[in-house]
Amino acid sequence: MRAARAARSLSVATLAWLGVESTLGLAAGFSSHSLALIGWGLSAFVEAAASLIVVWRFTGARTLSPSAESTARRAVAVSFWLLAPYLVLHVAYDLDAGQRAAPSALGIVVTAFSLVSMPVLGLAKRRLGARLASGATSGEGTQNLICAAMAAGVLVSLRLNTLGWWWVDPVVAVVLAGVAVREGARAWRGHACCH
Repeated sequence: MRAARAARSLSVATLAWLGVESTLGLAAGFSSHSLALIGWGLSAFVEAAASLIVVWRFTGARTLSPSAESTARRAVAVSFWLLAPYLVLHVAYDLDAGQRAAPSALGIVVTAFSLVSMPVLGLAKRRLGARLASGATSGEGTQNLICAAMAAGVLVSLRLNTLGWWWVDPVVAVVLAGVAVREGARAWRGHACCH
């Protein structure tokens, strides 16, 4: 099935980029103490899990299996939920410790690239998900779109940090945690392809 091969190929390509994105995002986040950058870098691992799930879903006999789709869709939902607790705990820790984010040129470059590239991947996967009736594929596409939105939020946060608005960084991280919880619930119920 051509659409299934396309979904698998897009997921493999996404995995390659996410390896670069997460490494650079985390390096920039830890060096600048940016919670938003760290959260964004970690979210790449969550997206990678969703990509692996879609690769699994469209390999071999599972390609035509309704039960494999149900399992994959729920696994994608769980992958959304993995990010939220870390972000909230990290915000609490850094606020308690008085950590403040510093500007990060690397963070700006890598998030800007994702802001441009992730919507292209996300929209393609959502179209394929609709064609395949695959909530897992659509959910992975939604994660790519969320990645682009998170990149935009992180870019704004990094810019506002340079103006002394340090509190924007933890606020963006908490908002991202809320988005992850909401999207996980939508994917679990099978609504990932409908928004």
